[in-house]
Amino acid sequence: MSKTKKNNVMAPQMSKQEKRRAEQEQQKQKTRILIVSTVAIVVIIFVGLFMLASKDSSPAGTDSKPVAFNYSEMMRLGKEDAPVKIVEFGDFKCPACAQFTGVIKPQIVQGYVDQNKAAFYFVNLAFLGTDSRTASLAALSVYHQNQEAFWKYFDAIYANQGNEDKEWATPDFMVSLAKQLELPVDYDLMRKDIDDRTYEKELDRDIKLGTDTGVTNTPSLFVNGIKVKEPFNMEAIDAQIQAAAAGTGAAQ
Repeated sequence: MSKTKKNNVMAPQMSKQEKRRAEQEQQKQKTRILIVSTVAIVVIIFVGLFMLASKDSSPAGTDSKPVAFNYSEMMRLGKEDAPVKIVEFGDFKCPACAQFTGVIKPQIVQGYVDQNKAAFYFVNLAFLGTDSRTASLAALSVYHQNQEAFWKYFDAIYANQGNEDKEWATPDFMVSLAKQLELPVDYDLMRKDIDDRTYEKELDRDIKLGTDTGVTNTPSLFVNGIKVKEPFNMEAIDAQIQAAAAGTGAAQ
């Protein structure tokens, strides 16, 4: 009788021990989860700080690694041996490029190109329409006939730019514009170059250069291979040109 009572008393005590062990095991599991979560959060924070530090280490308004352009393949305004080389990727059909040509380019030319401190280069990134390519082929024909006349034609194309949503840069228009400007070029040859797409490989090379460089919008501006993040901010452009000139040891 007494033995049975003893067994009845011990049974609840064993149940409590098991429950305690289960609770301890759950607590250990929670502790392990907390530790793993904490470590993961710390790692994420350190990765975020590292990425932020890497971003902040680049010069303001620039990418860290300059693009190695082959300047000899580009249309150039200014001296070939100028210490600072400014490259614009543009499309003759692009309204923003017309604004850049009317407002920013004259300041670059007056302040740097005319002073032999920089050379200005243009890359045809003709991607907005069929007549983007037509305008580029016409411009290339003029450039190969008369480089000095080209830059007058270059400015005039943008000054006479049509609606972006319509096809305006037709072969007739492009030749007619050259005649209005009385450019010293062969107009018949120019028309033939457009129709025969004489400089299409050269144009395709420019477009490929834009793709390889990662240019996705026009105008895009580079100073000695470093992209300018604000192509309409003349103060930022000035600062970047001055920094490039200092890096080459050119006189300010």
